Amino acid sequence: MILVLSIKFAVSIPMSFVLGSSNDFEHGKRPAILLAATLWWHLSTRLAIRFLEYGCHVSAVCPKGHLLRHVRGLDAIFPYRRLNSLTALEVAIRQTIPDLIIPCDDRVVWQLHELHRLKPDLRSLIEASLGAAAGFERVERRDMLLGTAETLGIRIPRTKLVTSEEEIHDWFAEGACSAVLKVDGTWGGEGVSIAHSEQEARDAFQRFSRPSNFATALKRLLVNRDPLSLSSSGKQAQPAIILQQLIEGWPANSMVACWKGEVLSMVSVEVLASQGATGAAFLVMMIESDDMTKAGHLLAEKLQLNGFFGLDFQVDRLTGRPHLIEMNPRCTQLGHLPLPGGTDLAGALCAKLSGKACMTNEPSVEGRAIAFFPQAGQWNSKSPLPSEVYNDIPQGQPELVRELVRPSWPERQWISRIYHLFRPPSAVEPVSFRSESGERAPIS
Repeated sequence: MILVLSIKFAVSIPMSFVLGSSNDFEHGKRPAILLAATLWWHLSTRLAIRFLEYGCHVSAVCPKGHLLRHVRGLDAIFPYRRLNSLTALEVAIRQTIPDLIIPCDDRVVWQLHELHRLKPDLRSLIEASLGAAAGFERVERRDMLLGTAETLGIRIPRTKLVTSEEEIHDWFAEGACSAVLKVDGTWGGEGVSIAHSEQEARDAFQRFSRPSNFATALKRLLVNRDPLSLSSSGKQAQPAIILQQLIEGWPANSMVACWKGEVLSMVSVEVLASQGATGAAFLVMMIESDDMTKAGHLLAEKLQLNGFFGLDFQVDRLTGRPHLIEMNPRCTQLGHLPLPGGTDLAGALCAKLSGKACMTNEPSVEGRAIAFFPQAGQWNSKSPLPSEVYNDIPQGQPELVRELVRPSWPERQWISRIYHLFRPPSAVEPVSFRSESGERAPIS
């Protein structure tokens, strides 16, 4: 009964008390950060550690068994409950009274958009964390986002929203011999298919067009322990599917820290190796690219973004020109990396909130390959590597390090082990982008 009363009281706290009427932060205070994660990605732990280093009050809302629960020093951890995930997120927000919410995967962003619609008193905080509400729809729709980018003069591949197989036929009839199909509301390489023929594209379109059934949702609930398996918050009734020109080359990524549309700091990397052709990078190297930097500044200003966002590019092998292929409206795995001058993206945002310089003593990653732990263990030692490597192993967090090398918490549960006895998960082969024959043009 006491717990119920405390939750009801927390939910009743007016957000004018949280941020005040001006959305201006008190300089010199310790910022309060709420990290929100629904997926078992490790990037949230690195940001948590960085914010703790800079003296922030850090709390988290995440599923049972999440890696954030193994980070030493958090103020509080709230459960992302599977049967009422939207309310769980709201309760965490109201109880922690944060200065900033950091979404650690796309689905948290969609839920924050939903809370913005449903809870007027949360709107100022959500906009302070994500950016202007006028840009929410464009952030959720790949075709709209890329259309906006194109109007700003940002280079993108030819992109087309498709609603039928006839439109796929038209695409190939116009001379294309390949395409990339992508579904809105997907992430981490899921919902992406590279098609080298019209038939492959049609097959992918049919697969992506099928509505998710109850059996799939139940499997995600019981086997994957997905806290949003039964939730439709932030999802379109019929997710949009786009066709995109296939750019032959290699991936590159940027992550941006910004405030009211102004870029505070930005880091860009080229991908040396990833988990599959469309999966997450686990070996990267910092680069300077005028085109990528320009894209980050233009989109931040146009959408009046706050907090973190990421940009994914495909670099043309022959010209070295990066093409923007999508935006991640949340933090990525680059936010904690030590940059030249003792800065990093988390520190840039923390400094904006607190009014104090936030610097790290770690040597810069500049000029070194960055190996994300533990995924970089997949690296093929026969492939060429730069002479120096930055091993991204969390320091001072032995419990977290031990947990990172284990299978994820859902995979260790008995129901998952039994399920995968009968349906083994598909193996994902690491892909090296440094093993391509021929010289690569420098990234412009």
